[in-house]
Amino acid sequence: MLRLEDLFLRVTRFIASEESADHHAALNVLFEILEVASRADLKSELLQEMERQKKILNALHNNPQISEDALDSLMAKIENVSTTLLSMSGKIGQHLRDNEWLMSIKQRSSIPGGVCEFDLPAYHYWQHQPAPLRRDDLNLWITPLLPLRDGITIMLDILRGSCKAHHFVAHHGTFQQMQGGRVAQMLSIELESELPCFPEVSANKYALNIRLVEANYSAKTTLYDHDVPFDLTFCSLQ
Repeated sequence: MLRLEDLFLRVTRFIASEESADHHAALNVLFEILEVASRADLKSELLQEMERQKKILNALHNNPQISEDALDSLMAKIENVSTTLLSMSGKIGQHLRDNEWLMSIKQRSSIPGGVCEFDLPAYHYWQHQPAPLRRDDLNLWITPLLPLRDGITIMLDILRGSCKAHHFVAHHGTFQQMQGGRVAQMLSIELESELPCFPEVSANKYALNIRLVEANYSAKTTLYDHDVPFDLTFCSLQ
C-alpha cells in the first residue's frame, strides 16, 4: 500500500503538468502502478480489511468521545469505495494490458533510450500533441485504477491515525527498544528536517533497532555519532 500510495502521488503530479517530458514520466509511473498492483490477492485483501474496519467503526456509534458526523462520513467513504472495488471485474489494470499501443511503449521503456522517435514514431507523435489532449488520455488510462488508490488512502489514513507519537532520543545515533509482544503494521519516525542524517530500521518480534546514518551519499555508510531526538509511532489496525 505504501508503494502504491507513493506511485499514485507521483503520477498525479506528473499528469497535472503541461510538459511532454512529465507526461512521459507519468506513463512510466503508470506502468509501475500496473506492476505493483498485479498481485492477485491485493483487491480481496483490501476489501476484507475495509469490511473489518467498517464493523469496528460501527461499534463506536454512541461513544461520547467520537464525532458521529466524522464517523458516518468515514463509513460512507469506505462503503462507496468498497462498492466500486467490488464492481471492478477482471484483473486490476487489464484495460492497460489490452491496449497494444501502451504495451509497446511499456516494453520499449525497459530498454535504455528505447522510446526515441525512431523506435516509436506513434509515441513521438502523441508527445507532440497539445497538453490537454495528452492529459485527457492519461486521465482516461488512470481513472479505472482510482478506486484502488482511494481504498489504499482510507486504510493508510486509519492506520496512521491509530496511535499517538512518543518522543525518544537516539544516543550516539542508535536506539533500541524491546518489543515485549507489541505488534505493529507500520512504524513512523519523524526527525528535524535540518539534521544531516536519516534512519535505518531493523525490527523483529523481539526488538526494534534504529541507526541514524550520516547523509553523505557516499558508498560507505557512517553512523551519525550524536544524540538525536525523534518521534516514534507504532501504527496498528484494530
